[in-house]
Amino acid sequence: MVEEDDYEALSPNAGLGVNMLAGALAGITEHSVMFPVDSIKTRMQVFATSPAAVYTGIGNAFTRISSTEGVRTLWRGVSSVIMGAGPAHAVHFGTYEAIKELTGGNREGNANQWLSAPLAGASATIASDALMNPFDVIKQRMQVHQSEFRSMFTCASTVFRNEGLSAFYVSYPTTLTMTVPFTAAQFTVYEHVKKLMNPRGEYSPLSHIVAGGVAGGVAAGLTTPLDVAKTLLQTRGTSADQEIRHCRGMLDALRIIWRRDGLRGFSRGFTPRVVTHMPSNALCWLSYEFFKATMRERP
Repeated sequence: MVEEDDYEALSPNAGLGVNMLAGALAGITEHSVMFPVDSIKTRMQVFATSPAAVYTGIGNAFTRISSTEGVRTLWRGVSSVIMGAGPAHAVHFGTYEAIKELTGGNREGNANQWLSAPLAGASATIASDALMNPFDVIKQRMQVHQSEFRSMFTCASTVFRNEGLSAFYVSYPTTLTMTVPFTAAQFTVYEHVKKLMNPRGEYSPLSHIVAGGVAGGVAAGLTTPLDVAKTLLQTRGTSADQEIRHCRGMLDALRIIWRRDGLRGFSRGFTPRVVTHMPSNALCWLSYEFFKATMRERP
C-alpha cells in the first residue's frame, strides 16, 4: 500500500530552497498576470496636472490608455517587476516559512499558532521589501502618464544620476508601514480561511484560490491610504508640482493628500488595487502551494 503524503506536513520537510524557489515562481506569475490593472492603479493615484491623465474608473482608464497610447503601454515597467519579484518573493516566502517553523506555526496544537502567521508574514515583508523597493520605484516611474522611460535600465540610471540612491528608498519606510500590516493581515486571513475550508489539511487548490483571494482583497483595502502615499513618493521625480517633487517622506505625503483631496484622497485607486490583489493573491498562493508541493524533497 502506498502511503499518501500529508500535504500540510510539506512545509517543514520541503526545505528552504524549495520554499524560496516556489515563492519566486509564484511572485513572477502573480505580478505579470495582473500588471495592466496595477498600471491603472498607479495612474489613478498620481495627482495629475493634465486632464488627459485623470481617470474615472478602471474601464475608463483602460479604454483611454489603449486608444490614445496603445495597449502595450499598460505593460510598460513589467520587466522591472519580473526582475525584482523573483528574488523578493523568494526571500519573502523563505523567511515566512523559516519564521513560522521557528515560532511553532507548523506544529499542531501549539499555543503560539495564532501569533506565528502574522509574525512570520511581517518578518518576510521587512526582508523582501528591502530588495523590491528600488524595482517598484522604477516600475512606477515607467507606468505614469507620458513617462519618458522605455527601458528599466535607462530609468534606473537616470533616477540615480538626477536624484541619487535615496530616491530608490525614500518610500521604504512608507512601504514597510503599509506592507507589514498588509502582509500580517494577508497571511492571517489566508491561514484561517484555508483551515476553515480545508480542516483535514488535504491538497485542495480551491481552498488556496479562495483563501488567497479573500486575504488579498481584505489586506489591499485596509492599506490603500498608505499605498497612495507610497505612489506619491515613488513618482515625485516625475511631477511638475514643486511641492510633490520636494516631498520628503510619509508624513509629508499624507499631508499633501489630505490638503488637496481630503479623506477621499486616501482611497485613490482603491478599486483597481483590490481588483489587482484579489486574483493576483489567489494566483500567487495557488502557484506557491503548487510549486512547493511539486518540488518538495522526498525522503
